[in-house]
Amino acid sequence: MPQTADDMDAVAVRTWCSLALEALGREREAIDAINVYPVADGDTGTNLYLTVESATQAVEAVFAAHEAGTTVPVAADVVRAMAHGALIGARGNSGTILAQLLRGMAGVLADGHDADHLRRALTRAAAAARQAVAHPVEGTVLTVATAAAEAAGRTADDAGTAAVAQAAYEGARTALEATPGQLAVLGRAGVVDAGGRGLVTVLGALVEALSGRAPERTYAAVPATVVPAPQDCAEGGPAFEVIYLLEATDGAVDRLRTRLDGLGDSLVVVGGDGLWNVHVHVDDAGAAVEAGVEAGRPYRIRITHFGADRVHPHTEPVQRAVVVVVPGDGLRGLCKEAGATTVLARPGEPPASGELVDAIRRAHAREVVLLPNDAELRHTAAAAAEQARAEGVRVALIPTRAAVQGIAALAVHEPDRSFDEDVVAMTAAAGATRYAELAVAERQSWTMAGICQAGDILGLIDGDVAVIGEDVPETARNVLDRMLAAGGELVTLVLGDDVPDTLADELEEHVREGYLAVDTVVYRGGPPCAPLLIGVE
Repeated sequence: MPQTADDMDAVAVRTWCSLALEALGREREAIDAINVYPVADGDTGTNLYLTVESATQAVEAVFAAHEAGTTVPVAADVVRAMAHGALIGARGNSGTILAQLLRGMAGVLADGHDADHLRRALTRAAAAARQAVAHPVEGTVLTVATAAAEAAGRTADDAGTAAVAQAAYEGARTALEATPGQLAVLGRAGVVDAGGRGLVTVLGALVEALSGRAPERTYAAVPATVVPAPQDCAEGGPAFEVIYLLEATDGAVDRLRTRLDGLGDSLVVVGGDGLWNVHVHVDDAGAAVEAGVEAGRPYRIRITHFGADRVHPHTEPVQRAVVVVVPGDGLRGLCKEAGATTVLARPGEPPASGELVDAIRRAHAREVVLLPNDAELRHTAAAAAEQARAEGVRVALIPTRAAVQGIAALAVHEPDRSFDEDVVAMTAAAGATRYAELAVAERQSWTMAGICQAGDILGLIDGDVAVIGEDVPETARNVLDRMLAAGGELVTLVLGDDVPDTLADELEEHVREGYLAVDTVVYRGGPPCAPLLIGVE
């Protein structure tokens, strides 16, 4: 049984994480069963469990680092680790909000861990969670968090941390019981909010960690199992849940919020200090990922389809095709071998929307995945997709920005699975691929990497000049090192027609010697203007 703690010290935070994980493990299925809002997909309990599991692992890692010296880490390090672990491991709408709640608490508890700091931490957490949600709705976990903070704030000045936690727990539980009367979908299904119940569970673990006694865990209006009728579920919502971690500036994230808010709903963006967790429900998963690419560097991209019955149900097999824009004849042959219909993009002559529509028609398919492979073709491809849809073709536009992203998407294409699942897999593969290319400078000019001279070899990563070199091999190695510094599992090299095979051998050896767990694949047929294209997945 946990020992009574006088304050929220490092050991208390560790105990809280452990008890919260244990409690969510017991209640996961019951919480999943009452999940009817915002999407009745029955995973809220599981998402909360996985989020807290990530937070717990981060806390345990801090303690493990101190074991050799037989010292206990300071509370500030532990609460920051808890918040960071939750942020990078957050799952689903509820898990993302919980991560922001923990981050809000950590911002205060890092400066002190007595009862007063705990009160202020709960208040900061509730406010931070509301700010992270694009359109807060009452009767949800946000309401429960606010009630917990208000109840904690009403405790006496001389109350200890255990008393503050107990008050927060009771306030949250009371608010939870009222949620069916605040949100119509909950009232129709006869359940409380699943995310709110998860938060009550987490706060109950906090009470136990600080007092040594588990609180009463009974919930009003919570049937053991719930099978919502169709009319009880949120209907007509977006088809996909998109989640990714994002490295970006505050200003870029502000613009991203506006962009994603126009694409879908259930938007939650949490984090700060350059690292964010983005969650949104959309019909166009590719556009949501593309928005992240424009804002910064998205990774750990997860795209989940809510179910084929939510959009465009098909009960019979349909013919499907992939239309790919390629920059050279070599890649054109590669994509044709993979079964794709190709459109050749010649240097200085990007295809028009009419050419893309003609390619979609030539594919003779009811379902088409379109890969433009160039950021400049985004609007052209969108116009072609709209025209093809007007002609009765179901088109999914995946906003690939480079040929190597198209190769990654095509590699996971499986026409035998459902259209939505195929698009999800291809979008995730493309979004997880960073891209680079080598080019020869035509004149002296200023770049993001400094001033280049005519004839210099430029290494462009994600569209920006990152390396200026004197020869292709050296520049390619520097570009690879920069890209692999952020991690990677597979390097794709696309050599131009005039580049000797020895370059591929040199770069394969460089990757093999410096990055043991990274594989390399080589293709021929890059565009004439670029001696080398690079992709890192």
